[in-house]
Amino acid sequence: MKNQHTLFVCTTCASTWQDGKRVGESGGEKLLKSLSQLYQNWFRRDEFVIQPVECMSACTRYCAISFAALGKYTYLFGDLPVENLAETATAVLDCASLYYTKPDGLLAWTERPEALKKGILARIPPLAND
Repeated sequence: MKNQHTLFVCTTCASTWQDGKRVGESGGEKLLKSLSQLYQNWFRRDEFVIQPVECMSACTRYCAISFAALGKYTYLFGDLPVENLAETATAVLDCASLYYTKPDGLLAWTERPEALKKGILARIPPLAND
């Protein structure tokens, strides 16, 4: 069985709040929609799942996404551009494809798409296989 990879997408990122309640569609939800549309024809869709997450605690660095897989480094990115969501979504899936090809998940800065060269919030080592 192949190692399942996950692309987490924060859905509360870039929200507008009024009287303690979220109003309208958040930037994270808009990014998720763009990713979901591209995902339908993405050649890696059998290896990746896209999982919405209510909050990734990167509220000051939205929009946030993360790549994770068993035995690989986990990456958390924020500050993703929201001006052109189709372009950002394409960059995220391009980077996810690169992540998939790396046995340890390590993503060199020079190899990442431009939208993901900045805004790295965390690189978390894989759990040990005991």
